[in-house]
Amino acid sequence: MGLVYRKQRIHVIVEILLLICSIFFSECKSTHHSNEKGTFAGMKSAILITGTGSVIPDVIVPNNAFLNHDFLDENGDPINYENDVIIEKFQKITEITERRYARPDQTSKDLAAEAGLKALKDSGWNKEDFDLLIVGQNFGDIEDGSRVMEQMPSIASRVKHLMGIENPNVVAFDVLAGCPGWIQGVIIAEAYLRSGMAKRALVIGTETLSRIVDKHDRDSMIFSDGAGAACFELQATELNNGILGRSSASYTKNEAYFLKSNPSNNAKLDRKERLIKMKGRKIYEFAISKVPDAMKVALDNAGVHLSEVKKIFMHQANAKLDHSVGERLFKLYDMPPNIDEVMPMSIQCFGNSSVATVPTLFDLVRKEEYMGHKIEEGDILLFASVGAGMNINAFVYRV
Repeated sequence: MGLVYRKQRIHVIVEILLLICSIFFSECKSTHHSNEKGTFAGMKSAILITGTGSVIPDVIVPNNAFLNHDFLDENGDPINYENDVIIEKFQKITEITERRYARPDQTSKDLAAEAGLKALKDSGWNKEDFDLLIVGQNFGDIEDGSRVMEQMPSIASRVKHLMGIENPNVVAFDVLAGCPGWIQGVIIAEAYLRSGMAKRALVIGTETLSRIVDKHDRDSMIFSDGAGAACFELQATELNNGILGRSSASYTKNEAYFLKSNPSNNAKLDRKERLIKMKGRKIYEFAISKVPDAMKVALDNAGVHLSEVKKIFMHQANAKLDHSVGERLFKLYDMPPNIDEVMPMSIQCFGNSSVATVPTLFDLVRKEEYMGHKIEEGDILLFASVGAGMNINAFVYRV
């Protein structure tokens, strides 16, 4: 028995030594491989945006297009104002003068695929040579004239198919997180890239809200369609750039149904039909009380002071809400608000396209195609959003 026991011990010791040698040579190989790619001492990995793309739909819908709508309150009763007064008040609060709708032949997947291809071209990537295709969306594909929300297969799978990507290793999936869906997709992509599970990710936000609004609800004037995309890559760098910090939170105890799907305000219409509905006042109060803190958490996580931020890309909910959030953020730092210069706005012309607002606006500013705003190397950017859930998120990025 003693001899057998000694042989077993020797066998175990040999296995341990072989494992140690395997790990050692693996590390040497990994280090050599990294050095060949340029990751030398003093360099670190960073998650960089290498390309962007967006789709601003062709159909322009001005506010006067709603003059003949039959607006009803949530109880189904007529609103005691003429439509021109309703529209005037709406425009004063939101600053929206027009919005964009997808063409009848387009759905969310079409807008997303076009934005995604633009981003890939901008980044110089081969469409078969990346790892993740993440799509932030909420209502799936809805054909023109239909209220049916098609969610299977996922929009990401539909987009990958439409983009003509054949590589099965490009993993495609959706993120349903309300308006913060694109930023949540970015945060998920960052986790994959930092863990080593992926090196390249394409994150798209797409929506056709015009297909799911209630024409009898005043809030229908807020919503619009669009898509935006960005490519993220793990690269070696000597600079402190890329994604620097992030934050996210979900408030569901009392806030879960501030936005939800309900029947039309018109009781004569199909009660099984589900259309986008929101409690505007509650959302506004929630946003101005919670979003500035979440933005500060992301800045603290990045080790960045607000005074260093050159641009804030805020979800385009409505002008009053966005301005109030911005002002409260500056107040947290005892700084005078500088909203017009720091926080570009697109809500006035494009409306609220949910997950698409942030990547769309970022793409336009990045390419110096929007109202004189521009981004330069070394600039620190703050991205933030709030929406159904209620979800809040943000991330900090140095160009």
